[in-house]
Amino acid sequence: MDMKLLAVFDEIYKTRSVSRAGENLELAQTSVSLALARLRRQFNDPLFVRTGAGMMPTPHAIALVQPLRQALELLREATQQRVVFDPASSSRHFHIAMTDISHLEFLPALINKVGKVAPGVRVDVLRITAETPKLLESGEADLAIGFMPELEAGFYQQKLFDQTFACVVRREHPRIQQRLTENLFKREKHVVITAPGTGHELVEQALARQRLVRKVALSLPTLPGVGNLLANTDLVATVPERVAQMLVRIAKVKAVPPPFKFPSFSIKQHWHERYQQDPANKWLRSTVAELFLEE
Repeated sequence: MDMKLLAVFDEIYKTRSVSRAGENLELAQTSVSLALARLRRQFNDPLFVRTGAGMMPTPHAIALVQPLRQALELLREATQQRVVFDPASSSRHFHIAMTDISHLEFLPALINKVGKVAPGVRVDVLRITAETPKLLESGEADLAIGFMPELEAGFYQQKLFDQTFACVVRREHPRIQQRLTENLFKREKHVVITAPGTGHELVEQALARQRLVRKVALSLPTLPGVGNLLANTDLVATVPERVAQMLVRIAKVKAVPPPFKFPSFSIKQHWHERYQQDPANKWLRSTVAELFLEE
């Protein structure tokens, strides 16, 4: 059994798709189908069965996946075979899990950069969910980007930047000018954004330590649309600094410092140890990191 067959098995297992396996391995779909047929003959088992959820592994394939992955890694190390990733000619299909902040803030810059140096590469954005760690482990997600304390343990990570919080209100707010006092903060009505990665838990913890209760008029599960909301109401939003700067650029709002100090937090990119040495993933991670070095 050659390394290509092992790689095809592993990629179909990860992606649950013959076509996506071909994209990731940069093989024609017919080549992947032929390799799968050889694998089926080799093991006298269908291995993967087409369902509404994709190519699902049979019990025999589930039993084989770990030994075959170990064999594939041993063969690569023994032969020192490393796939060369050429972004200029690649048609690789990357999957990046992002928080709303990452999506809004730097996704346009990432797509512009990828478009220049890797015009054939495709990027799919996934939402951060409870399944994100499993997707990183299986390879169905290449990266997860944002403030995700749940990924601190068991994953490689790289800090992209630190930030704290700012308060955002409409430009012509009748009571808040360039300064937001503690009394004003307590008297005004607030909108709370509970989207993952916004650090709202840090805000709540800081307020609890100071025994300060704010008047919450609205709670939102996502960030998109909050700029228009603030521009057309007298609500106050406490959001990460970079989100505040972005809202100032796209909506008729202004950012003012909070009346007291909130803790800072780190935005990071996370990946699983299985893909630490993968050339394509290393290129993707360096491309993301360069976006912040260029600022």
